[in-house]
Amino acid sequence: MESLHHRKSIRKYSNQAVSETLLSQLLEEAEHTPTMGNLQLYSVIITRTEEGKKALAPAHFNQPMVTEAPVVLTICADFRRTTIWAKNRKATPGYDNFLSFMNAATDALLYTQTFCNLAEEAGLGTCFLGTTIYMPQMIIDTLKLPRLVFPVATITLGWPDENPAQSDRLPFQALIHDEHYEDYTPEKIDCFYTEKENQKDNRHFVEINKKETLAQVFTDIRYTEKDNIAMSKGMIDALRNQGFL
Repeated sequence: MESLHHRKSIRKYSNQAVSETLLSQLLEEAEHTPTMGNLQLYSVIITRTEEGKKALAPAHFNQPMVTEAPVVLTICADFRRTTIWAKNRKATPGYDNFLSFMNAATDALLYTQTFCNLAEEAGLGTCFLGTTIYMPQMIIDTLKLPRLVFPVATITLGWPDENPAQSDRLPFQALIHDEHYEDYTPEKIDCFYTEKENQKDNRHFVEINKKETLAQVFTDIRYTEKDNIAMSKGMIDALRNQGFL
């Protein structure tokens, strides 16, 4: 898949519509992704209307691409459909638990990545919004998600109207462990992160945030312990409300 070698997040889109035919084709093709027990434990909510996108935007910190993209897809972990199917076939489901959420979330994220690969191969631009799990209750309320359905990913989708530089990546050796996990020594950290830290954009990122290191930008500003704890509580509460805890 050639597009994977050149992929980048697209946040600006042209006014060209994404046809129903193309979108349906991509959503259907993505069904061939791996899934637990062949149950396909996910659902996709398609948002096209201005009203719908504006309603979702606050849950994503009002990032402009949510309202500007032609299509917003919310991919949900969904054990509701399987549960209702079981009840209607003289079976007794037991999927109101955390393990079932993890299974459904895994299915949903696998489907999301497969869809993105297919969409980008077709020339479309995508942006994965990690904000989906930061304030999930807002999305649950906006999309009227019932019990045993939980949002885990959001994709903005459209024809690209920008060509940003490709984001840096760690050398693959930083991610791979042969036979067993080998912990990271200071020497390995230097080897794997020095090139990233020395890139011009990242040095500028440190400078404008008035920090000493790139790591401090992430721990002190972007993803703080305080925010992580607060949003973890919100996510746990939402999981409980949706019947997974």
